[in-house]
Amino acid sequence: MTRSPIELTPTADDHRIARYAAAAIALSVVEAAIPSPLPGVKPGLANIITLVVLARYGWREAIWVSLLRVVAGSLLLGQFLAPGFFLSLAGAVFSLAVLGFAMHLPARWFGPVSQSLFAAFAHIAGQLVVARLWLVPHDGLFYLVPVFALAALVFGLANGLAAARLLQTGKS
Repeated sequence: MTRSPIELTPTADDHRIARYAAAAIALSVVEAAIPSPLPGVKPGLANIITLVVLARYGWREAIWVSLLRVVAGSLLLGQFLAPGFFLSLAGAVFSLAVLGFAMHLPARWFGPVSQSLFAAFAHIAGQLVVARLWLVPHDGLFYLVPVFALAALVFGLANGLAAARLLQTGKS
């Protein structure tokens, strides 16, 4: 008996997710080239794409885009299964969990900017949990919390405003 090959037929949704994931991956690669004054402090530009996908297509698609970005971005940057990969993955999982909750808040008061802020703080929290439990088993790590919180505030606000603008103009 011969086996026939499995054929996967991509849907329009698959193509859309792939396009958004490719944009997020490209932003991650560009961001990796930007020098950072402190390890772990990055603008998180790819999160703009995740916020747009969340608003337009829902949480399931946002999960796909975000996780594809983490895995493919780490492969492209040579960080797959390195500590940076796990920090990024933890940040993505924490922020996706918070976004899953935040998207059910009243849209009148909570939009892309507040969702971005929630996600940015959750991302930092996820990274700090992994760093504390695995990489830096010392409470001195928590002295960096104000710096990371300030970065989450600034970059979360900027990314949320960018996502809101893209959603408003319809150019995404």
